[in-house]
Amino acid sequence: MKTFAVAGLLSTCFLLGSRALAAAELPGPVVPDGLGVNIHFTDPRPGEIEMLAGAGFRWVRMDFVWDAMEREKGVYDFSAWDRLMAALDAHHIRAVFILDYSNRHYDNGQSPASDAGREAFARWAVAAAHHFRNRGILWEMYNEPNTGFWKPKSDVKQYAKLAVAVGKALREAEPNELYIGPAVAGIDFAFLEECFKAGTLNYWRGVSVHPYRQEDPETVAADYARLRKLIDQYAPQEKTIPILSGEWGYSSAWKNTAQKDIGEAGQGKILSRELLTNLANGVLLSIWYDWHDDGLDAKDPECHFGTVRHAYSPGKTPVYEPKPAYLAAQTLSRLLQGYRFQKRLPVGTPHDYVMAFAGGKDHDVRLAAWTTDAAPRTVVVPIAPGRYTVTGHTGETRPPVVAGAKGLSLVLTDAPSYLVLERPNH
Repeated sequence: MKTFAVAGLLSTCFLLGSRALAAAELPGPVVPDGLGVNIHFTDPRPGEIEMLAGAGFRWVRMDFVWDAMEREKGVYDFSAWDRLMAALDAHHIRAVFILDYSNRHYDNGQSPASDAGREAFARWAVAAAHHFRNRGILWEMYNEPNTGFWKPKSDVKQYAKLAVAVGKALREAEPNELYIGPAVAGIDFAFLEECFKAGTLNYWRGVSVHPYRQEDPETVAADYARLRKLIDQYAPQEKTIPILSGEWGYSSAWKNTAQKDIGEAGQGKILSRELLTNLANGVLLSIWYDWHDDGLDAKDPECHFGTVRHAYSPGKTPVYEPKPAYLAAQTLSRLLQGYRFQKRLPVGTPHDYVMAFAGGKDHDVRLAAWTTDAAPRTVVVPIAPGRYTVTGHTGETRPPVVAGAKGLSLVLTDAPSYLVLERPNH
């Protein structure tokens, strides 16, 4: 209940235009406070942020590029990100800024590996945190340093040295700013443990991972459980460090485990299930990759992670054509707004998911229900008698259902449905 109250205060704080509390708090568990999307711009096109906010996204994650800001040694130009922040503030959207990557003036343009390079990176990070202080930003330490993004090749010991150096500098200069990491590709347990051994958890307020997979998103639960144990093993006493899903999506051009195209319709189902799975596992931040498709090549999966299509249509409403993924995010945010995950109801096999969310102005319970089986399944849901409205994952209205004394007989498919009791009991 304490976390719920903080989340409510945080939302109120935004509505009043004050950002002081937001600067010191991670998102709470109330939908859609922790839902976001990756972007690749500092200058949004007209109508773009409005549309992004209209999907219910409360966060964007964006590169914060050292080399683009420190072109002259010791001189920082944050103007492009100032413009982005102004656009986000107008719609009460918060930012995850990724502190990356290298700078031509240090370490021959490679990732910081010298004392001078680490000190310069830390000075820039502190200058940025000071410039944008009290704006509710999450400062994320690099992007996927366990891959080729760390030059010349991945080096966990060098990365951890940099992460600790930045953490110490931020704690001394801007202790109220939120610092997270390491934004690893996948959930790389070996890399993560080396970071934790080096003391990064003394400085990080959250552990960010990118749980990409071409399996069902529900399979992430076991990985999250293992990661929680690892964090608890190394975290300082009395410090709770949550897991953050900093980047994770499914391309509509991918194939599933049966080597069938996921397609745009399948991507929409998966977006709903991914976000719901994160909520059910206590993941406070869920950043979907990506905001819009990055190209038109039908055979290139990298072009098709977006929630909207690639083409921008100035003067039209909306300015991008929504994919089912956009409608899925919008529907989840709308129907569960003000609610938090309560529990998973037992209904049948481990493949069947009925998630109960509690809250809202009526303090009622709403359900999200689906199965990972390819074929529809009928289950009995133990819920209060009454008539329930049913909404599909992309917002379509379905026939209402009625629960009796023994519960509700419900057909589950691989696309989530949302159930709302028409007249909640008080």
